[in-house]
Amino acid sequence: MEPFNAEPTRSALISSYVTPVDFFYKRNHGPIPVVDDIERYSVSLSGLIKNSKDLFMKDICKLPKYTVTATLQCAGNRRTAMSKSRTVKGVGWDIAALGNAVWGGAKLADVLELVGIPYLTSITQSGGKHVEFVSIDKCKEENGGPYKASIPLSQATNPEADVLLAYEMNGEPINRDHGYPLRVVVPGVIGARSVKWLDYINIIAEECQGFFMQKDYKMFPPTVNWDNINWSTRRPQMDFPVQSAICSLDDVSVVKHGKITIKGYAVSGGGRGIERVDVSIDGGKTWEEATRYQRTGVPYIADDSSSDRWAWVFFEAEANIPQSAEIVAKAVDISANVQPESIDSVWNLRGILNTSWHRVHVRVGQANL
Repeated sequence: MEPFNAEPTRSALISSYVTPVDFFYKRNHGPIPVVDDIERYSVSLSGLIKNSKDLFMKDICKLPKYTVTATLQCAGNRRTAMSKSRTVKGVGWDIAALGNAVWGGAKLADVLELVGIPYLTSITQSGGKHVEFVSIDKCKEENGGPYKASIPLSQATNPEADVLLAYEMNGEPINRDHGYPLRVVVPGVIGARSVKWLDYINIIAEECQGFFMQKDYKMFPPTVNWDNINWSTRRPQMDFPVQSAICSLDDVSVVKHGKITIKGYAVSGGGRGIERVDVSIDGGKTWEEATRYQRTGVPYIADDSSSDRWAWVFFEAEANIPQSAEIVAKAVDISANVQPESIDSVWNLRGILNTSWHRVHVRVGQANL
C-alpha cells in the first residue's frame, strides 16, 4: 500500500518511554525511496548564501554528534475521533500517531556554519530568512515533485532549538521507513516539518511554497469548508498544542474490578514541559491529578534540565470506578495552555490538531465471550 501509514496499538505505545523503532508511527506521502550508494549520497546546500556546498555523509559525521530525545507527532493524530463529530479529510489516525525517539546526528546550526551562516542568524546578507528541506521522496500532491517544508532561519541557526540532521534513531542507523540515510528532526513541531530522505537544503527569502506548507497542515476555524476555504489566510502550523491521551484503555472497555490504573501520555510543542495532567472518572465533573514521569524512578520537573524538554511524559493514576464510568484526561503545559473540552470547538476540515479532552468509557463486569 502506498503511501504507507501505520501506528501501533495504544498499549504498545506506552510500553516504553523511548519508542522502539518497530512501534514508531509511519507517515508517508509517497513511495519510500531507496538510497543504495551511501558513498555518493550527498545533501546540496544552496540559495541565498555566498557559497553553495555539497555535503557527503562523511562531512556530516565529522561534525559534533548530538543526541536529542524528541517526540514527533503527526498533525493528524486523533483525527478519527474528530471525524465522528463531522467528516474530515485525511488518514484515520487513532491516538498513536506519535513516538519518542533518541535521535543522533549533527545540529543544523553547525551544518549551516559550514556555508558561512553563524549561530543565531535570522537573515543572511543576501536576504535568506527560511531554511527549506527538500526530500528525495516524490508525491502526487507536488505533481510528482519532491516533498518539502521549511523552518525559520532563526530556529535553524539556534543550537538551543536542537534541530538535527539525524542519521541515528535509538542508537542505530535510521532505517528506510524513517528516512535513511539522513532526515531532519525539528523538535516541538508537527512531524510534517521533519523531512525524511534529505536531498537539498535551500536558504530562501520566503517560507517554502510547497503543497504541505501552503495547502495543508493549517488550522482553520470550524466554519471553513471546502467551498469557502482560502488557504492563504492561515499560516503553516509549526508547534503542536498541548495534547494527552489515555492508552491503558480502549474507547470502550470492560474490566473485572472497579480498581483500575489509568495510564497515558502528555506532550506539548515548542519545548514546553507538562505542568499537570488531570484525570476524571465522572466525565469531567471532578478531577484528580495524575503522577507524571519520563524515566521510571526519576522525578519529572517540567522545566528542569534533568528532564527531556522535547519529549512526552507518561502519566498514571489509580481509580476506583463505579459500575460504569467515563474517564477523561487533560494536560496543562508550563505556559498554562490547556486542552479544549470539546472536539467541536477545534473541528477543522482537515482534521488536524485534535487536542480535545480524551474520553474513554469503562464498565465493570464480564466481557462478552
